[in-house]
Amino acid sequence: MDRKQQLEAWLQQVLSNESFTLTTASADASFRRYFRVHMAHRTLIAMDAPPPQEDCRPFVRIAKLLLAAGLNVPEVLAEDVEHGFLLLSDLGDTTYLSVLNADNASALYGDAAQALVKMQLASQPGQLPPYDEALLTREMQLFPDWYLAKHLEVTLDAKQVAVLQQTFAMLNQNILAQAKVTVHRDYHSRNLMVCENNPGVLDFQDAVYGPITYDLVSLLKDAYIAWDEEQIIDWVARYWQSAKKAGLPVPLDFGEFYRDFEWMGAQRHIKVLGIFARLYHRDGKDGYLKDMPLVMEYLRKVSGRYVELKPMLKLLNALEGLEDKAGFTF
Repeated sequence: MDRKQQLEAWLQQVLSNESFTLTTASADASFRRYFRVHMAHRTLIAMDAPPPQEDCRPFVRIAKLLLAAGLNVPEVLAEDVEHGFLLLSDLGDTTYLSVLNADNASALYGDAAQALVKMQLASQPGQLPPYDEALLTREMQLFPDWYLAKHLEVTLDAKQVAVLQQTFAMLNQNILAQAKVTVHRDYHSRNLMVCENNPGVLDFQDAVYGPITYDLVSLLKDAYIAWDEEQIIDWVARYWQSAKKAGLPVPLDFGEFYRDFEWMGAQRHIKVLGIFARLYHRDGKDGYLKDMPLVMEYLRKVSGRYVELKPMLKLLNALEGLEDKAGFTF
């Protein structure tokens, strides 16, 4: 029996032989697949997360945490974690990305920011893995390993390696000094659903305990949709005001908070470029290649804005042929 047949047999059992049909709901960047379970008067979602590549338990545990915090996340209705099957409530199929436009963006992002504040207020240390220096560095290392070595096919010299390491160390220093909260880790337009209790929140199984700006960066400097910087600053300021009012540990000075937001963004952009390159070169998923230029644009802008990150911009220019490599000096 293949995975889909196993899933169907399990569903027959948990649905007490109620008749149903399956259609593909979505597949993500991992080995997980989601099917919509169509029945006479309702639909549900079945997750297929094949062991040993995937582990359902974090999803089940974090779903309970987020539900308790008041977020609209799928309810786990039945589980067989040993075989990697979950049956979930259905939050529909209208993603933020599919409907976002200039007219509705402020309202949708406002809802997402309020849900973020709610999630962060419920944070407690010890419930989730720490977003520590080792993890932050491991993520950024995907950039030289996959984006530079595999995608651009370049080899760094000793000076360039030193620039990368120095940049990673500076970003880590800033990020690790930020206040810590629950971090969804993929809080963006493809994982937020437009529904009655807005937003529906998906794909939270990799949540960690870490920097307060991370999810806001995922939301507003999204790899899949771009907004004017003035608009992003406005949305960041609105979140910051809400967070401050709610008693979350954000800096009292907005300039300091925005710098933290931007430096957190640099770490995420570096990581995402590595992940997209790996998805293509290792996993054969070419759909993410078209999203790389926007992520690189984010990284260039933030690197050009802060004197400490200027060497990173020079490195990017040299590697992409925008600056004479011979003139690459620090």
